[in-house]
Amino acid sequence: MANIMIRQADSGGLVFYLPKRDLEASIESIEFDSTAKWGGELKLDNGGAYYIDPIAKPPRLPISLRARRLGAAED
Repeated sequence: MANIMIRQADSGGLVFYLPKRDLEASIESIEFDSTAKWGGELKLDNGGAYYIDPIAKPPRLPISLRARRLGAAED
């Protein structure tokens, strides 16, 4: 598992940042994105996918979380 950061982009979307690899990408979709549950699978604009454990409500951004990489596409 890796430490990641999610922040609000100037354009209004969300940005995923993985410091260990200096990877920054826009988040295209989040598996759970409601007031009752937030997180799950994150799909990135570069083809990568990560999983964060869902939490009970949307967090205040920016937030640091632990994420697990899904699949192999990343660049």
